[in-house]
Amino acid sequence: MIFAEPPIDIDREQAAREAAEELSKSAYRESGGSLIERAVQKVLSWIAELLDGVTGASQNSHVGALLLLALIVLIVIVVLWRAGVLRTTERSGKSQSVFDTSKPRSAAEYRALAEQEAASGDYTAAVRSRFRACVSELTERTILDDRAGRTAYEVVADAGRSAPALREVLQPAALAFTEVVYGNRPGNPQRYAVTVAADDAARKARITVVA
Repeated sequence: MIFAEPPIDIDREQAAREAAEELSKSAYRESGGSLIERAVQKVLSWIAELLDGVTGASQNSHVGALLLLALIVLIVIVVLWRAGVLRTTERSGKSQSVFDTSKPRSAAEYRALAEQEAASGDYTAAVRSRFRACVSELTERTILDDRAGRTAYEVVADAGRSAPALREVLQPAALAFTEVVYGNRPGNPQRYAVTVAADDAARKARITVVA
C-alpha cells in the first residue's frame, strides 16, 4: 500500500512571513552590508513572483515550499560567505598562526604599531597588531613558551593552563583576530577593544602555581 504524503499548503503571505522571520534573526542583522540587503530583496521579489503563479496553479504548492527552502538556504550561504566562515574553511589547510614571521617584534613595538593603526582608522591592521602585542607580552612574561606557529586559539589554551584567569578575556580577542586576519571580516572599534582588553590583562597576569 502506498501512502500519499500530506499536502503542503503554503501561500504567498505565509511564505513572505516565514522568510521575514528568518531574516530577522541576529545572525543576519549582524552580517551588515548593503550589497547583501539588495541581493536578498531581489531574491525575495523573484520568489514572490514565482509564488504568485505557483499558489494559483497548485493546491498543494509543493514547488512553493521548495522555493522557500531554497531561498532560506541561499540566504544562509550568502551570510556565511559574508561572515568569512566559508572563506576561512577554504584556508583550513593553511597555517593560521598568530605571527607571520619567525622573529616577532616585541610587545611594546606591536602595541605602538596597533595604536598608530587605530588612530588612523585602520582597525583591521590594529586588531592584528594588538593581539600580536598580547601574545608577545605573554611570551616575554614566560606565561607562554616561545613556540613558532601557535594559533590564536592555541594561545587561549596554553595561556589558560598557566594563568586560568586569562581564558575569559583571551577568548573573544582570539576570535576577533581570527575573524579579521583569516576570515576576511573587517576590523572595527569593538573588535579592537577586545584585543586591547586582552593585552591589558596580559600585562597584569601572573602564573598560577598549582599546589
